[in-house]
Amino acid sequence: MDIGYLLDRQAIIAKMSASSKRHALSGAAEIAARLYGLKASAVADSLLERERKGSTGVGSGVAVPHARVAGLDRMRGLFVRLETPIDFGAVDDQPVDLLFVLLAPEDAKAEHLQALARISRAMRKPELRSHLRAARTQDALHALLVQDAHSSAA
Repeated sequence: MDIGYLLDRQAIIAKMSASSKRHALSGAAEIAARLYGLKASAVADSLLERERKGSTGVGSGVAVPHARVAGLDRMRGLFVRLETPIDFGAVDDQPVDLLFVLLAPEDAKAEHLQALARISRAMRKPELRSHLRAARTQDALHALLVQDAHSSAA
């Protein structure tokens, strides 16, 4: 599963302000709704429902919120860098500033799990996280994420 397939340039938010997990997920849902023709409330509800089952904060300042959403034609991603890290209930109790939101069609099964695994592998790399935090533009963030996907596949 190629991150470039999941992540359109417009789905990268280089700087978002959020005061809480709920606020960050609602902001991401608004963007996803606008980009993919979805209802923001449905996306937010799906993401928050998944969070109720357990935090998607995977550690090192990273969260990978994910949910199945009605109306999607294929897997979609959204990358968000928060201005200020927030409490996400992460496994290492560290605040989160990097979110890679994964949205899957309702009938996605193995593809959803493969995409989650691919994103998690990429975001575990300290060098990539450092570069993502230092990048200044949407294009730079996109290039880092897509380049990592290609170099990992080689």
